[in-house]
Amino acid sequence: MVEKEILLKKTIENMYDFKDKETSENFVREKEGLDEEVIRRISKGKNEPDWMLDFRLKSLKIYNEKKMPNWGPSIEGLDMDKIVTYVRSKTPMQGKWEDVPDDIKNTFEKLGIPKAERKSLAGVGAQYDSELVYHNLKKEVAETGVVYTDMESALNGPYADMVKEYFMTLVPPTDHKYAALHGAVWSGGSFVYVPKGVKVEVPLQSYFRLNAAGAGQFEHTLIIVDEGADLHFIEGCSAPKYNVANLHAGCVELFVKKGAKLRYSTVENWSKNMYNLNTKRAKVEENGIMEWVSGSFGSKVSYLYPMTLLSGKNSKMTYNGITFAGEGQNLDTGAKVVHAASNTSSIINAKSISKDGGIGTFRSSIKILKNAKNSKSTVDCQSLMLDSISRSDTIPGMDIRTNDAKVGHEAKIGRISEEAIFYLMSRGISEENAKSMIVSGFAEPISKELPLEYAVEMNNLIKLEMDRNM
Repeated sequence: MVEKEILLKKTIENMYDFKDKETSENFVREKEGLDEEVIRRISKGKNEPDWMLDFRLKSLKIYNEKKMPNWGPSIEGLDMDKIVTYVRSKTPMQGKWEDVPDDIKNTFEKLGIPKAERKSLAGVGAQYDSELVYHNLKKEVAETGVVYTDMESALNGPYADMVKEYFMTLVPPTDHKYAALHGAVWSGGSFVYVPKGVKVEVPLQSYFRLNAAGAGQFEHTLIIVDEGADLHFIEGCSAPKYNVANLHAGCVELFVKKGAKLRYSTVENWSKNMYNLNTKRAKVEENGIMEWVSGSFGSKVSYLYPMTLLSGKNSKMTYNGITFAGEGQNLDTGAKVVHAASNTSSIINAKSISKDGGIGTFRSSIKILKNAKNSKSTVDCQSLMLDSISRSDTIPGMDIRTNDAKVGHEAKIGRISEEAIFYLMSRGISEENAKSMIVSGFAEPISKELPLEYAVEMNNLIKLEMDRNM
């Protein structure tokens, strides 16, 4: 039994922490650091329109003027002069899996992407470092008018005007220093447009793999779900571990039109040398529904607070998220919502687990504007510490500008129950397995929100974290 558990642990570890050798023959790698010359080369290589180059250069100026964030964990170990902002395979993006180069294809095969596509996905985009290497949308979905492509193709194709209209309007470069950095060096990502009334029955997925050491990944995801439409979009992320800092500063902008519904699910498993400074934001119009499902694992430091603007009457938002902070990790996560119209509602359910000295911080920000009468918001966060050296903090923020609103907040922080462990051990279960069972049960309300394949992946990641240093 012990041998089987060790084998399973090694299998899960090997599924994510493997590296592919990148050579100058197969990859283009920018110089370290960031200046105007680098940005001009990136833009020229992508054959971008003039407006995008101008946007990048203005974002660079803002980045150089903005101060570093000072509200969360220290990111002093991140030296942008040593980060490579652009790395890409010399192969063009492929629409057939068999045409992807073998070394890259093997990476995604190990991660289970083609298998998942065949079993349960309507379309897949696979990004390797700075560019997508594979993208495909099932014919029957494309025939409904759904557009799912990479951002570069959208920027230069028939939806170029739509990209220009929406690009970085929810997350402007002036928002914070790393939003400006993203505006300057973004590369890759996905563009999705779901026409009015179209309901995509099975999920679309993008998977982001950062393989290069000392590099950054800056993908941009732009999704527009038109009136009465329905979509589930899944995002997966992973990277192998290196002894140098890596950076992820992606951006997600989601537009949910009148009566539309969007579920955005994420399972992140970044390496423990990663600084994850990602920004995600959604705007929901009248009677629209936005659902976030988030599993955050890995990374040395995370700043991640998905935000929802409820701009239309009767719009709704839910957030279900879990983080796991182990040794050497400081994960600062949470959710934000702005109620800007009447009869809006938001529900935030967040769970965090900390172990071996890991630090988990949950921040919530609820703002109900004066005109958002009869709005409701509930925040429930639960934190589980597995030892005496770990830490968990809850920092709620509420700005309520009308008396005609109902707002509640509940937080529970505690150690794992010794009585529960003793009870399970009395039934013949080992202490390690007893702890794993309790933690899996704690995470179950979040994992059940994911499709089966991704719930299994999240449970495997929890087991991997539980097995470390035991």
